Amino acid sequence: MFNRVRKDIKVIFERDPAAKSVLEVVLCYPGLHAILMHRIAHKLYGQGWVILPRLISQFARFLTGIEIHPGATIGEGLFIDHGTGVVIGETAEVGNNVTIYQGVTLGGTGKEKGKRHPTIGNNVVIGSGARILGSFTVGDNVKIGAGSVVTKAVPPNTTVVGVPGRVVARGGVNIADVNSVIDLHHENLPDPVAEMLICMQQHVQRLEHRISILEGKASESETL
Repeated sequence: MFNRVRKDIKVIFERDPAAKSVLEVVLCYPGLHAILMHRIAHKLYGQGWVILPRLISQFARFLTGIEIHPGATIGEGLFIDHGTGVVIGETAEVGNNVTIYQGVTLGGTGKEKGKRHPTIGNNVVIGSGARILGSFTVGDNVKIGAGSVVTKAVPPNTTVVGVPGRVVARGGVNIADVNSVIDLHHENLPDPVAEMLICMQQHVQRLEHRISILEGKASESETL
């Protein structure tokens, strides 16, 4: 248990430049508190306890603003930055070296039984306010942009942005691999909606110029 706590603290120093000391991290990082309490609750839940693990998770939510169901499976190296509003459902599975920002939901889409929450691969970065809803897999080395809503499977080594979430290719280049530094630059993701609007604007400008030519208000030699 001590070794896992030490690894969790190390992960925070690797991914958060604001971390100044071990004492600060231990006392002031709600993501760390939520993960530690979840580990206790998850172990009890796996042993057949129900009420006590739920009480622990509810206390963790009260203390940190982060709700992780005791049944959720969490891998090593999870970093929850700030964390207010993070919700992780009962059958969610989170891989290794995952980074989750505030307001993220790993939720279900209805009242179905059994596996109803997403499975998150390794080295995934989930931006603020993203919603990942349903029983499907998000592959390894994926980035999910802030505010995205993802409702279907995401292949590895891709980026997802928008509502609903759209997969954006990265030229066949992996976002990360297992032994590399976790890429946290989720603010520089492509925006296909904005790109489409720019293309439409350019098309309208060409049409307006063509109309001017046809009406004799501009010459063919003029360029946009």
